[in-house]
Amino acid sequence: MLGEKDEDVFMKKPNEKRRLGEPTGAFKGAAWGALLIGVSTYLIGLYNAQMELNEKGYYITLLILGLYAAVSLQKAVRDRDEGIRVTNLYFGISWFALISALALMAIGLFNAESIILSEKGFYGISFVLSLFAVVTVQKNVRDTEEANPDK
Repeated sequence: MLGEKDEDVFMKKPNEKRRLGEPTGAFKGAAWGALLIGVSTYLIGLYNAQMELNEKGYYITLLILGLYAAVSLQKAVRDRDEGIRVTNLYFGISWFALISALALMAIGLFNAESIILSEKGFYGISFVLSLFAVVTVQKNVRDTEEANPDK
Protein backbone atom coordinates (compact mmCIF):
# COMPACT_ATOMS: atom_id res chain seq x y z
CA MET A 1 0.00 0.00 0.00
CA LEU A 2 2.70 2.44 0.90
CA GLY A 3 4.61 1.47 -2.23
CA GLU A 4 1.67 2.52 -4.38
CA LYS A 5 1.64 6.09 -3.12
CA ASP A 6 5.38 6.79 -3.23
CA GLU A 7 4.90 9.30 -6.00
CA ASP A 8 2.27 11.25 -4.06
CA VAL A 9 4.20 11.32 -0.80
CA PHE A 10 7.55 12.25 -2.31
CA MET A 11 6.54 14.80 -4.92
CA LYS A 12 9.34 16.66 -6.58
CA LYS A 13 9.86 20.23 -5.48
CA PRO A 14 9.24 22.66 -8.33
CA ASN A 15 12.46 24.05 -9.76
CA GLU A 16 13.44 27.52 -8.63
CA LYS A 17 13.83 30.06 -11.39
CA ARG A 18 17.55 30.60 -11.04
CA ARG A 19 20.17 31.10 -13.64
CA LEU A 20 23.40 29.16 -13.77
CA GLY A 21 25.83 30.44 -11.14
CA GLU A 22 23.22 32.29 -9.09
CA PRO A 23 23.19 31.37 -5.39
CA THR A 24 20.01 29.90 -3.92
CA GLY A 25 17.69 32.05 -1.88
CA ALA A 26 18.53 29.97 1.19
CA PHE A 27 22.26 30.64 0.78
CA LYS A 28 21.67 34.36 0.28
CA GLY A 29 19.42 34.45 3.34
CA ALA A 30 21.93 32.54 5.45
CA ALA A 31 24.71 34.96 4.46
CA TRP A 32 22.61 38.04 5.23
CA GLY A 33 21.45 36.44 8.48
CA ALA A 34 25.02 35.71 9.57
CA LEU A 35 26.04 39.29 8.75
CA LEU A 36 23.08 40.71 10.67
CA ILE A 37 23.73 38.45 13.67
CA GLY A 38 27.48 39.16 13.71
CA VAL A 39 27.22 42.94 13.39
CA SER A 40 24.21 43.34 15.68
CA THR A 41 25.64 41.21 18.47
CA TYR A 42 28.94 43.08 18.24
CA LEU A 43 27.17 46.45 18.42
CA ILE A 44 24.75 45.37 21.17
CA GLY A 45 27.73 44.09 23.16
CA LEU A 46 29.49 47.42 22.75
CA TYR A 47 26.36 49.35 23.69
CA ASN A 48 26.03 47.37 26.93
CA ALA A 49 29.77 47.35 27.71
CA GLN A 50 31.18 49.26 30.66
CA MET A 51 33.80 51.07 28.56
CA GLU A 52 34.74 54.64 27.94
CA LEU A 53 33.29 56.15 24.76
CA ASN A 54 36.73 56.34 23.17
CA GLU A 55 37.14 52.57 23.65
CA LYS A 56 33.74 51.92 22.10
CA GLY A 57 34.67 54.18 19.21
CA TYR A 58 37.89 52.21 18.69
CA TYR A 59 36.01 48.91 18.41
CA ILE A 60 33.31 50.35 16.14
CA THR A 61 35.99 51.82 13.88
CA LEU A 62 37.72 48.43 13.73
CA LEU A 63 34.47 46.77 12.70
CA ILE A 64 33.93 49.29 9.91
CA LEU A 65 37.55 48.98 8.73
CA GLY A 66 37.38 45.19 8.87
CA LEU A 67 34.12 44.96 6.92
CA TYR A 68 35.33 47.32 4.22
CA ALA A 69 38.74 45.67 3.96
CA ALA A 70 37.23 42.18 3.72
CA VAL A 71 34.89 43.21 0.89
CA SER A 72 37.65 45.10 -0.89
CA LEU A 73 40.07 42.19 -0.70
CA GLN A 74 37.40 39.69 -1.81
CA LYS A 75 36.65 41.85 -4.83
CA ALA A 76 40.32 42.30 -5.70
CA VAL A 77 41.04 38.57 -5.43
CA ARG A 78 38.03 37.68 -7.55
CA ASP A 79 38.78 40.35 -10.13
CA ARG A 80 42.29 39.00 -10.56
CA ASP A 81 40.98 35.47 -10.82
CA GLU A 82 38.58 36.55 -13.58
CA GLY A 83 41.27 38.41 -15.50
CA ILE A 84 40.11 41.90 -14.52
CA ARG A 85 43.08 44.19 -13.98
CA VAL A 86 43.80 45.02 -10.34
CA THR A 87 46.90 47.05 -9.55
CA ASN A 88 49.44 45.62 -7.14
CA LEU A 89 49.09 48.78 -5.05
CA TYR A 90 45.34 48.31 -4.54
CA PHE A 91 45.77 44.60 -3.93
CA GLY A 92 48.47 45.27 -1.34
CA ILE A 93 46.45 48.00 0.38
CA SER A 94 43.48 45.64 0.62
CA TRP A 95 45.61 42.97 2.28
CA PHE A 96 47.22 45.55 4.57
CA ALA A 97 43.84 46.95 5.67
CA LEU A 98 42.42 43.51 6.49
CA ILE A 99 45.54 42.34 8.33
CA SER A 100 45.64 45.66 10.21
CA ALA A 101 42.01 45.32 11.29
CA LEU A 102 42.58 41.76 12.53
CA ALA A 103 45.83 42.68 14.28
CA LEU A 104 44.38 45.80 15.91
CA MET A 105 41.39 43.79 17.14
CA ALA A 106 43.66 41.11 18.62
CA ILE A 107 45.98 43.68 20.21
CA GLY A 108 43.06 45.73 21.53
CA LEU A 109 41.37 42.73 23.10
CA PHE A 110 44.64 41.38 24.51
CA ASN A 111 45.42 44.70 26.21
CA ALA A 112 41.87 45.50 27.37
CA GLU A 113 42.05 45.06 31.12
CA SER A 114 38.47 46.22 31.68
CA ILE A 115 37.04 43.39 29.55
CA ILE A 116 36.71 39.92 31.02
CA LEU A 117 37.94 36.94 29.02
CA SER A 118 34.46 35.75 27.97
CA GLU A 119 33.66 39.21 26.59
CA LYS A 120 36.93 39.25 24.68
CA GLY A 121 35.93 35.96 23.06
CA PHE A 122 32.48 37.36 22.32
CA TYR A 123 33.91 40.39 20.51
CA GLY A 124 36.49 38.32 18.65
CA ILE A 125 33.99 35.74 17.41
CA SER A 126 31.33 38.27 16.41
CA PHE A 127 34.03 40.27 14.58
CA VAL A 128 35.27 37.25 12.63
CA LEU A 129 31.68 36.12 11.89
CA SER A 130 30.92 39.57 10.52
CA LEU A 131 34.00 39.55 8.27
CA PHE A 132 33.22 36.10 6.90
CA ALA A 133 29.56 36.96 6.37
CA VAL A 134 30.27 40.22 4.54
CA VAL A 135 32.58 38.38 2.14
CA THR A 136 29.84 35.82 1.49
CA VAL A 137 27.21 38.53 0.97
CA GLN A 138 29.52 40.32 -1.50
CA LYS A 139 30.09 37.07 -3.36
CA ASN A 140 26.35 36.39 -3.54
CA VAL A 141 25.61 39.90 -4.80
CA ARG A 142 28.25 39.60 -7.50
CA ASP A 143 27.15 36.09 -8.53
CA THR A 144 23.53 37.23 -8.73
CA GLU A 145 24.47 40.24 -10.84
CA GLU A 146 26.50 38.08 -13.22
CA ALA A 147 23.73 35.49 -13.50
CA ASN A 148 21.12 38.18 -14.26
CA PRO A 149 22.85 40.72 -16.51
CA ASP A 150 19.59 42.29 -17.72
CA LYS A 151 18.54 43.44 -14.22
